[in-house]
This record gives sequence, C-alpha cells and structure tokens, in this order.
Amino acid sequence: MHIYSPEQKIEHLLYKSKNVQVYLKRDDMIHPFISGNKWRKLKYNLQKAQEEQKTTLVTFGGAWSNHLLATACSGATYQYKTIGFVRGEDINNPVLDMCKLFGMKLRFVSREDYKDKLKLFEQLENKEKCYFIDEGGANSEATWGCKELVDELANTYDHIFCAAGTGTTAAGIAQGIQEQNLKTKLHVIPVLKNGGFILDEIQKYHAPIDQIELHLDYHFGGYAKVKPELINFVKNYIKATGVMIEPTYTGKAMYALHDLIEKDYFQEGTKILIVHTGGLTGLLGQLEKFDK
Repeated sequence: MHIYSPEQKIEHLLYKSKNVQVYLKRDDMIHPFISGNKWRKLKYNLQKAQEEQKTTLVTFGGAWSNHLLATACSGATYQYKTIGFVRGEDINNPVLDMCKLFGMKLRFVSREDYKDKLKLFEQLENKEKCYFIDEGGANSEATWGCKELVDELANTYDHIFCAAGTGTTAAGIAQGIQEQNLKTKLHVIPVLKNGGFILDEIQKYHAPIDQIELHLDYHFGGYAKVKPELINFVKNYIKATGVMIEPTYTGKAMYALHDLIEKDYFQEGTKILIVHTGGLTGLLGQLEKFDK
C-alpha cells in the first residue's frame, strides 16, 4: 500500500509569537480507515500473517476502536476474514457498523473476560488458521512499521511529539531516531492516567529511552476522558489551522505542545514535528462533548 504522509508546516499565531517552527506528520492522510499509526502497526503483522498462511485476523478493542476498524478494512483489502472482540455490552455505533460492512464478525465480551485476550483467542474454532493481534496492534512487528516514519522525514527536527496509549508508536520512533543517529528529542504524551508505565513498555521493545521525555500531566482524567479546556483547545485548533484532530490522542499531544511552547520550554528557532496519529473516526464517539 502506498504511504502518503507529508510533513506540513503549520501556521499559528502562537508559533509566530514564540519564534518556533511546527510541522505536522500527516499520518491521518495515509488511508481513511487504516488510519495513521494503525496502518504502520498493521503493515508487518499482515506480512507475518501471510507468511504463516493464516486466513483470519483476530483482534480486540473498545466500542469506538479505530484499531478494530483499521483491522476490518485491512482484512477486506487483503482477503482475510476478521474477528473483533469488543469490550463491553452489545451495542451499535457508526464505527462498529463500518467494521461489519468490511466483513468483521464482532463478539461482545464482558470486561472481566476481556482481560484474558489469549484465553478468548484459544477458545476460537480453527484457531490454527487465526492470527492474533493485540489491542491497539501492540507488538514488535508494529514497532517496525512505526520506525519507518523516521526514515520518511524530509527535514531534521530538534523535537518530535507523539501521543501514547501502549507505547508502541513511540518505541518505533525511538528506534528510528537511534538508527539515523539523530539528536532529536522524543516527547511522549501518555493519554491515560499514571502513564509512567509507558517507558517500561517502550523498553520491552528494546527501544532506547535516553532521548525520550515523558509528559504525564496531559491525560485530562484518563483514557478517552476530556475536560472543557481540552475540548475548547481542539475546537480552536481546528478553526485556526484547518487540520482535524480528535481529543483522545492527537488533541492531547497537541495541547501538551502548545502548553510547553507558551511556557517557553523551547529555544527560539526550534524546529518541532508532531505526529498526527490519525484515528479521526474516534471523533464520532465524542461529538456530543463539543456541543456543550
């Protein structure tokens, strides 16, 4: 699949007033459904599934999961059957409806049963033909795809920002920075509470952490949680730049970047890249919060 993910320089009054350059790595443009880092995470998993002659992709996620949708679309595109275990009660929503359109078989499981994903996988019929992909696509193969983001860069940056849920994307970027012998500092924004564990997750993938800074104060209450100041920020950013972002991942990372710029964290003339990790269909589950 062809990757189209430009580095777009973003014009904003804040950047001009603080004399910093901010670019956006537009991974949201890679594909409308296999979006952003989800494409990168799935790329080598799909190759491995083919090598192992698997016929069904099996994965996991919440009711508004971009990863479920990306896996469903990947399956339809590359002729795999797909099964998605959905955490929680049996519901309908636009994201799950699109998963079904792509042919994914959804299995709703209790939050307690969901905790043991391997057990759910082992209980499947014909599991020898099934390929296990963890929630969010987190595994070593996923980091290989995320590492390629650094190889694509046309510019050299002093700082790179990215949101983190599992740490997989950050691990791949850290590996890419090391392989290119860059001095770039990687700023990781955990989108959930008590996100310090993300550093341990990054190290599990044998990624270097000496150029990583973790910013733990931008979770806004936890995963998929928001506060009025975050919602207002996202609305204002979209109006000011014409770039659509969502409040679960990229919105929190962008808020962190703007907060640090306002606090003069960066020297004048600094060049910064922030990764737009896509997943804009997640907005569909948050839209009512934007009306308040």
